[in-house]
Formats: sequence, C-alpha cells, structure tokens
Amino acid sequence: MTSQKKIVLGLLALVVSFFALGMYVYQQRVQNSQMDKVNQAADRLVRAASPVLGPVDARVTVVEFFDPACETCRAFYPFVKDLMRKHPQDIRLVLRYAPFHQGSDQVIKLLEAARLQGLYQPVLEMVLATQPLWADHSQPNVERAFQAAADAGLDLQKARVDMKSPAIEALLAQDVQDLTALEVTKTPTFFVNGRGLPSFGPQQLEALVAEELAKPAPQTR
Repeated sequence: MTSQKKIVLGLLALVVSFFALGMYVYQQRVQNSQMDKVNQAADRLVRAASPVLGPVDARVTVVEFFDPACETCRAFYPFVKDLMRKHPQDIRLVLRYAPFHQGSDQVIKLLEAARLQGLYQPVLEMVLATQPLWADHSQPNVERAFQAAADAGLDLQKARVDMKSPAIEALLAQDVQDLTALEVTKTPTFFVNGRGLPSFGPQQLEALVAEELAKPAPQTR
C-alpha cells in the first residue's frame, strides 16, 4: 500500500470516528433532554385510562410508547411478553399510543374498542401478527386490521360504533399530548420505573428491568 493510500484511509477513519462521536453526543443530548422532561412531568408516563397488561401492583412498570404499524414494535412484542412471562408477578406493561404512521390512529381506536369487549390482548396480538398485510406506510389497508380483529373474536359492528366515542378520542389525544411533552419521537420508546434505556435494544431493556428487580422491595406495614 502506498503512503498516499494510507493517508487517505487514515483520514477516512478519522472522519468516521468523528461522525460516530458526534452521533453519540447528539443521542446523549436528546436522551438527557427527554429524561429532564420525564423527571419534571412523571405523571405523563402513566394515565389512569392507559391499557395495562400484567399485575397492577407489580414492582416494575414498563411503559412503552408504541405504534401498531411500527415493525420494530411488532418485533419487540414477543420479547417484552417473554420478560413478563419470566416475572409474572413483578412486571406490568403500560401501553401508550404513538400514532406516527398513516392509519395508526384508526387501529388504535380499534384496540380501545376491543378493550371495551374484554379482548384487548388477543386483538393486539392478531393485529401485530397480521401487520405486514395492512401496515403499508404509504397506503395502509386498515380494513385488513379490522378483519384480523374480527378473526380474534371482536364484534366489529359494535367496535365501529365504540371507536367514535368521546372517551376513546380523549384517550388518544392525551397520549399524543404526553408523547409530545416527553419528546418521544420514535417507536418503541421504553421507560422502566421512569428510567429511559441507556441505548436502544432488547438487551438494554432486559438489563434495566433486571436492575429494577434487584432493588429491595419496599417495606410494607
């Protein structure tokens, strides 16, 4: 290798290193800003009307801002479900809605209508399982999501009426207000007992849950 090529490669490596460092600094700044918002408005993480999977009195609360049309949310769901299976008494999942994709708001309302029929989790899982069939980001076919919900046992006629209820509209509007205030810009975004992930990934989520589970249980009188 000539000395000129070595210099060029060295400069390229330096540029890549500076770019990586810049991205890391930027991500840390974004994360710190978000955690400042969470610390200032912790009540925005969980609302009384938010859907909850798992025991209400669990020691660890995982809050997930998710979009039913998000492929990464779909990929994470089995992992989160497995975490809850391993710790059935200690983890609860609070789902908050982030309708970032076209058509997601309608599917969110469908999920809430399913909750009124006591079918939230089976409809959620069916909607996620069939996501590739309906969640085209440029031209979603939400009717396929509705059919998937019907296949899970949902009374679609009743659901279409319930979806228009002021309570469901208000719940979705509140979630949008909260995600905006907390600077949630991507899905899924997780908080574990109010703590954000140090970096994104399933291992990081599992590690943060393990940290919270390792803390002494609060003393009861």
